[in-house]
Amino acid sequence: MTGQTNTAPLAVIVMGVSGCGKSSVGALLAKRLGLGFAEGDALHPPANVEKMAKGTPLTDDDRWPWLTRIGQDIAAAQSAGAGIVVSCSALKQSYRDLLRREAGGQLHFVYLEGSHALLLSRMGARTGHFMPVALLDSQLATLEVPTGEPGVTTVSIDQSVEDIVEDAIRGLAPSL
Repeated sequence: MTGQTNTAPLAVIVMGVSGCGKSSVGALLAKRLGLGFAEGDALHPPANVEKMAKGTPLTDDDRWPWLTRIGQDIAAAQSAGAGIVVSCSALKQSYRDLLRREAGGQLHFVYLEGSHALLLSRMGARTGHFMPVALLDSQLATLEVPTGEPGVTTVSIDQSVEDIVEDAIRGLAPSL
């Protein structure tokens, strides 16, 4: 995207708890910005996916290697001159800080925020996803809302995917 104020290509993580629409929003945001898209769930080690599929919440120790890989993938894309959008829950500030360090530069976050009822409804309606509805409460308990952190745009999910992406682009505008 032209008009960037920094020298590194744009890197955005679309974040939030399961069911908030990270994948759908991330893919459309990347398309609208002309950037590559990486599905963070696809980067989980098989042991993590198996654990979640069985309804067992991940621990920090489960997440560190996954988050490190995402950050390294972002850094690799940027060093190749490519901007990228990645879907990743990034639930805790320490996770976001690790992603920032591994990415090696400015990293933007689009935090998808929604009510428990809406999230539960969305999770219940989707098919073919390994994350069971039962893990929503553990994700919400783990979530440290990123309000006040640098480079974070908060967007309500109580609207269409297209409108969510429009709000995200408005929030990212100073970096585009």
